[in-house]
Amino acid sequence: MTKALLLALAVLNPVLALATPSGQVWIPSTDIQKHKTIHLNFDTYLRTRREPDGSRKAPMSMLGPTVGVLPWEKLQGEVGFDLIYSGDQVPDNSPFYFHGKLGTPENSLLAGSPSLAVGGYNFGTKSGVTNQDIVYGLAARTLPVVGRLTAGYYVGNRAVLVDQHGNTADNGLLLAWDRTMKELSEKLWLAMDYQGGKSAVGQTGFCAGWWFTPSTLVIVGYNIFNDRTVAGQNTLSFQVDINF
Repeated sequence: MTKALLLALAVLNPVLALATPSGQVWIPSTDIQKHKTIHLNFDTYLRTRREPDGSRKAPMSMLGPTVGVLPWEKLQGEVGFDLIYSGDQVPDNSPFYFHGKLGTPENSLLAGSPSLAVGGYNFGTKSGVTNQDIVYGLAARTLPVVGRLTAGYYVGNRAVLVDQHGNTADNGLLLAWDRTMKELSEKLWLAMDYQGGKSAVGQTGFCAGWWFTPSTLVIVGYNIFNDRTVAGQNTLSFQVDINF
């Protein structure tokens, strides 16, 4: 595949895809699945408007497991994969995306220390199309009343993460806030997050989740993309997360 064709695919048919490590609305979190826990997620993203040319992009759907793989308390790890379909034939022919994460929880290094995580996601199998190959680092701290604040940074594949002009847009900030709304219900969880950059992955997201059981969380969210020329129109998302 020529460089020109790869650029055309990246700009005209960007892959709006998110292999799902334990996360917030859109970005990863410092949470990690416990050892031998199997987490199954099903997510779908629906476009809220038609594109400027009158077309409407197909929904993006993903399904996959994440498994906790390390037995220790202070060093935790998870790995997983997703099958992702976006209605675009080229990426849909290579639907497997892989992810992994290592981290340590709050207060594990010393009293008051933040949780820390490093990981990667969107490791696709189609070179120049699905291999966004995003790696990141995060730190998070839970504050009384406020909730948990998260900050970090990511870098991805410069050949795939580009803006509408084909220029590199492969890095940016990661920010998030989330909180269990105990004043209303222990089952209600709210979150918002931000991923910087003008590529298909840059966005601001908001969501509300409800724990129907201690192991089943249902989330409704909304994603506002930083550059809709690249990523397409904003999406309404529905996510179901189940732990086994």
